[in-house]
Amino acid sequence: MQTKSKTNLKKLKRMRDEEIDFSDIPAVDPKQFKKMVIRMPAPKPLVSIRLDPEVLDWFKKQGKGYQTRINSVLRGYVKAQSH
Repeated sequence: MQTKSKTNLKKLKRMRDEEIDFSDIPAVDPKQFKKMVIRMPAPKPLVSIRLDPEVLDWFKKQGKGYQTRINSVLRGYVKAQSH
């Protein structure tokens, strides 16, 4: 499962562009920029599954993003079974 971000998002949102340190980001020249391709993730199909109430409650108690966590657990299971 994902760990909680340590980034102070409220502070970051208040920062002006000129306050942000970009020195560790490599420059992109126009030739590189022309070659870049935006790749959007494939949309996930909408499905309906029945879960035991205790299972659903446990995931919901973990907080926002419980459906993503359920997907991550299932993905891990599929990966483990595929080897």
